[in-house]
Amino acid sequence: MPMSLEEFAERCRAALLADQGPAGREAVCRLVQEALNDREFVAAQLPDGAPERKILYEDPELGFAIVGHVYQGAKASQPHDHGTTWAIYGQAAGETLMTDWIAVARPQAGQPGQVRRGRDYALRPGDAHLYHPGDVHSPRRDGPTRLLRIEGVNTDRIERFPYEEVA
Repeated sequence: MPMSLEEFAERCRAALLADQGPAGREAVCRLVQEALNDREFVAAQLPDGAPERKILYEDPELGFAIVGHVYQGAKASQPHDHGTTWAIYGQAAGETLMTDWIAVARPQAGQPGQVRRGRDYALRPGDAHLYHPGDVHSPRRDGPTRLLRIEGVNTDRIERFPYEEVA
């Protein structure tokens, strides 16, 4: 029997109630990998024609959000972090080429932060990767992709600042 969104959200919630720190986030990352291997769950939550970003669930007490992303074509993002929160990227379909960046200077007083390139790697179907608060990264998608993402807090509700690459 496929997992429902409600069951997935409840399991994430239980993991975070048990530990809201790194261990709880790692537990949620494993749950994302499990969900990505449930083809019926993925098809139901990330259907054809879905928007690039859709909040599927937002926990009223803990604040974490389950987000579906369906990209029709290529798309890239500049280096960014998730402000004071964390995020888990779960690759459901396609491939995301990810770059981790090393923060040289954090954004401040209206000035963008500065970063140096760290490592590059690919997220493929079934992969999930946890980004802790302050981790700077940038995704690039060269074709259609689908992602299941968990945000510690709905990032639509928090202020985030840009970064620029330095030599």
